[in-house]
Amino acid sequence: MNRPADRTPPPNGPTAVLVIAKEPVPGRVKTRLTPPYTPDEAAQLAAAALYDTLLAVRAMPARRRTVVLDGRPGDWLPDGVEVRPQCAGGLDERLAAAFAASRGPTLLIGMDTPQVSAELLAPALELTAWEARDAWFGPAEDGGFWALGLADPDPRLLRGVPMSTPGTGAAQRARLAAAGLRIGDLPALRDVDTAADARLVAAQAPTGRFATTLARLTPVTGR
Repeated sequence: MNRPADRTPPPNGPTAVLVIAKEPVPGRVKTRLTPPYTPDEAAQLAAAALYDTLLAVRAMPARRRTVVLDGRPGDWLPDGVEVRPQCAGGLDERLAAAFAASRGPTLLIGMDTPQVSAELLAPALELTAWEARDAWFGPAEDGGFWALGLADPDPRLLRGVPMSTPGTGAAQRARLAAAGLRIGDLPALRDVDTAADARLVAAQAPTGRFATTLARLTPVTGR
């Protein structure tokens, strides 16, 4: 896999963008894709999803662009994106720590939505994004969330929220509302968890590396 081409990022905006990610190692990522895909194939798809996500982040008018990584950087990492290690603990603690290390308006996304784009996140990235909003929330179709933005990145807004359940998104949004935050809503997106998810997401972003990787793997294996 070639390293992403160097490109000058767009002008800075008011928001720092974080990508919470795991190094795409076979057997550690996208395990719900196996079967029908092998652990190595699932890792290839995870790497492609991360590549597409970070290229999208590079195109965003952000104040800073950082991948908060569990593992080591690879050739999917473009110039202009910083790397920060994840802390230990449950997902709520890792997300909370990622926000705690940031200052000022911060938007966090995952690596499971390679169809993401600067256009989808534009409401939370524009110069006026925080004038009437204290938070931005992007629900996932599986009941979780794919994007969370906070004007004041207070880690207490995430600690203790039950993660990886069908009610995670509702619980997180309720936590924001209970804190009295003015919430802006982003579009619902599908996470790549299963092979069916992968096909649907690839159709939404057919020119990305994720879609081309899926197309390369599927015919060869007869799936």
